[in-house]
Amino acid sequence: MRGLDYRWIEALDAVISQRGFERAAEYLCITQSAVSQRIKQLEKLMAQPMLVREQPPRPTAAGQKMLGLYRRVRLLEQELLPELTPDDSSQPLSVSIATNADSLATWLLPALSPLLRSRRIELNLMIEDEARTLDKLRSGEVVGAISMESTPMPGCVADYLGRVDFLCVASPSFADKYFAEGVNRDTLLAAPGVAFDHHDDMHERFIHQHFNLPFGSVMKHTVRSSEAFVRMAVEGIAYCLIPRIQIQQELDSGTLVNLTPDIFLTRRMYWHHWALESGVLSDLSEQLTQYAGKVLPQ
Repeated sequence: MRGLDYRWIEALDAVISQRGFERAAEYLCITQSAVSQRIKQLEKLMAQPMLVREQPPRPTAAGQKMLGLYRRVRLLEQELLPELTPDDSSQPLSVSIATNADSLATWLLPALSPLLRSRRIELNLMIEDEARTLDKLRSGEVVGAISMESTPMPGCVADYLGRVDFLCVASPSFADKYFAEGVNRDTLLAAPGVAFDHHDDMHERFIHQHFNLPFGSVMKHTVRSSEAFVRMAVEGIAYCLIPRIQIQQELDSGTLVNLTPDIFLTRRMYWHHWALESGVLSDLSEQLTQYAGKVLPQ
């Protein structure tokens, strides 16, 4: 953008990351007045506020997009400068990714491990429901997102990763206690389930679609951990919808049983990233798509 000074965005980023103007000034080794002036210059150029001035300060929607641009530029700089100045002791590459908890608990880290071992990368994983991870890419907080949305944003690409099949499972003792008469409307009303957070409606959609139970009619725990879903099922605390890839060993050993063998839920997953990538970002996208293609049903 003509006239854009990246020092202005650097000041905005420092105010957000340092949670205030005074600490941002100390971080940038400039005066607090200079920090304020740089942000005002940015707001004048863009003709709109970049910052909500509360405590702690937070970016506006436009400010968040500007920060996303700044972080992508910084990432490109971090990759390019060591090539031009090989003796430079550069900082690690900071890479932020939005992922759902199930991918993190199963295939994501094995997919990334070769790259993390071979490159000096500082990884920041933001955990959200797969229906909302794309918001992090849209806002500029991450460079890529694992999502069930197939349509890419403008300027981005959505690479197909594979299929995730969710099975409705419980421990044998839980099944005997709550589903001795089968899985039906009455037995489901008595049995506790699990949701990831208050946005997660996968559990209720599943029983609404297949058993015609209205939303809000069943008891469910809220646990923001994919691994805890498995533990709660194994301990006989609840029945859960869990990816088959995550519990194949428990199914084979009989620790968990499939309550609805003829019914399961499928979600197709995609890797969303910017279309113009190079260096570590290109390697990261290639690593993710290749590994997912091997371990996830296609």
